[in-house]
Amino acid sequence: MEYHVAIQGSDQAPGTAEQPFCSVSRAAALAVPGDTITVHAGIYREWVSPANGGTEEQRIVYQSAGDGEVVITGAEPVADWTDEGDGVWSTEVPNTLFVVRNPYKVKLHGDWLFEGAFQPHLGEVYLDGKSLYECDGVDKLRNPQVWPQAKYAEDSLLQWYAEVSSTATTIWANFGGRDPRKENVEINVRPYCFWPEKTGRSYITVRGFTLRQASPQWAPPTALQEGLIGPHWSKGWIIEGNLISESKCTGISLGKEITTGHNEWSENRIKGGTQREQEVIFRALRKDWHKDRIGSHIVRNNVIHDCEQAGIVGHLGGAFSQIYPNRIYNIHHKRIFHGAEVGGIKLHASLDTQICGNVIYSCYRALWLDWQAQGTRISRNTFYDNLSEDLFVEVCHGPYMVDHNLFLSPMNFRNMAQGGAFVHNLFAGRFVVRSELTRYTPYHMPHETAVAGFSNITGGDDKYYNNLFIGDDDPRNEPLPMTFFEHLPLTPRENLDDSGTRVMDGIPDNSRCYLHPVGLGGYNDYPDSMHKRWWEYTKEEIAAMEEAGKPFQPDRMALPVAIQGNVYLKGAVPSSHEPDARAYVDNGVEIEIDPAVNKVQVYIKSPEMMHAAAPAVVTTELLGRSYHAEMNYEEPDGSAYRFDHDFFGKQRPNQNITPGPFELLDDSPVKIVL
Repeated sequence: MEYHVAIQGSDQAPGTAEQPFCSVSRAAALAVPGDTITVHAGIYREWVSPANGGTEEQRIVYQSAGDGEVVITGAEPVADWTDEGDGVWSTEVPNTLFVVRNPYKVKLHGDWLFEGAFQPHLGEVYLDGKSLYECDGVDKLRNPQVWPQAKYAEDSLLQWYAEVSSTATTIWANFGGRDPRKENVEINVRPYCFWPEKTGRSYITVRGFTLRQASPQWAPPTALQEGLIGPHWSKGWIIEGNLISESKCTGISLGKEITTGHNEWSENRIKGGTQREQEVIFRALRKDWHKDRIGSHIVRNNVIHDCEQAGIVGHLGGAFSQIYPNRIYNIHHKRIFHGAEVGGIKLHASLDTQICGNVIYSCYRALWLDWQAQGTRISRNTFYDNLSEDLFVEVCHGPYMVDHNLFLSPMNFRNMAQGGAFVHNLFAGRFVVRSELTRYTPYHMPHETAVAGFSNITGGDDKYYNNLFIGDDDPRNEPLPMTFFEHLPLTPRENLDDSGTRVMDGIPDNSRCYLHPVGLGGYNDYPDSMHKRWWEYTKEEIAAMEEAGKPFQPDRMALPVAIQGNVYLKGAVPSSHEPDARAYVDNGVEIEIDPAVNKVQVYIKSPEMMHAAAPAVVTTELLGRSYHAEMNYEEPDGSAYRFDHDFFGKQRPNQNITPGPFELLDDSPVKIVL
């Protein structure tokens, strides 16, 4: 059956095209497998909570009618404002306006959320659909100051503050000289736009909507992971062709439900966060975390922006999913709060998940894979203008595949994992390469959720074939110390210790890492495939490294790496594992980036530096398998990889091929616009 929804309809109507419902929620309460809900143009101020899910053969489809923009929003308009003077306005609304919880009373809270200047609330005030910045006092509104961490300084001068009584909520705001009685001003009243209240509502399609202005809570991996939209622990959702924006925390959540753990680390501090996360995984396995019941979602062709925690988040519930080709930008640009779950995409346990063809830019961090990135593929994505790194892989054992991506931010990769294969990428930024001996994380049976074992991260077991590295004009081609979450530019550290290492006073050893120049020099002290599988520094090697001032961990064991067929331009640093690498001081490639119009231009002016520089097509046979999971680098269905087509699908020759994402058939200059 097809139900219709239109602004001029009635929920007492039958929901036909001639007599439509007036709310999406009315249709969502009735829809059963095989039904379609078609929503006509208009603004729907409601939380859609599907009562039922579909089946693999008979989905429930929610779609826009195509007769204009269909908006589902968590906000309500407010026009009754009082001028308080000095640019400050106030309004009072009854607490009965709020659904589920009052976001101006409830504060942001949860595991892995860091302390800031003040603890913000879940609410927001919007001017023309764009959220203002919360502050912690009415007086600050009279002379607003730029928030120092904000990406867009001028926007941070528009601010709000709220106080809640037993019956009403009073909001004060500074709209930058504009009169809110004459403008489009809204406040947040609902936590979600499209979110089933109950779990297990599977096989639902959400297509073609504008979803905006919701107040989901902070979504760590050890709690209920709320989102503006999400499947809430189910299987087989398709979220496609939507415009998703202005979530207080997360846009799309593919994450876990509440019964497997909910902020136990923050609530009682009896056990550490890592231990609690391990417990969450085993509770989920005992409950129903299995490929037959959870995950396998498709998130495609969405535009996601202005969400302050993540564009897409997920722990466990996003396994076996496909995320392609979305545009994600302006994630965590206010930076009033911060925590260890911030990213354009932040996934835990991304088993066999395919992240392909996305453009992620102007975020704090672009893509963060944390724990159990096994069978994950990151392919043909474009990253740029991200403040921290483009890609962070943390405490994972692999195998995970990274191929044909463009990494264009100043820092490309923060590697605190092992078992990654990097093939035909373009790297134009710096690397962090670091072990993690204190945390033990699981690896799985191939293509399953069943846990096969646990290990810490010694580092290595990485493979780099046929990549292109372009230097960044920084003359300091040396490893620079930095903290675990630090981003560029680094805090100046001019003092040196007796060994010549830059001093980082007050920073614990387990919070330090090293930022390496563009290239693969960060792997020089790792063994290669000719060494035994496990390898330790000898006393003589430790002494030599101390004398040279090189960073090392003397108690570390490392896995070997394989490096071949890469090209290094503009002074990028080859690895000692690739003694015959093609390395040039000159730059044969120029890159222009304009985030304002989402434009990247790659001008290959000297193709002869790269053309036919790599010996062979990279395959599963060449890559082998990861050390711990003993699993091949392969497709989710177990079929072999063969990287014989470039970024655009152009056929590569069988030998003497071009490193980097683009196959060059001759030495003629090429201009590529993405």
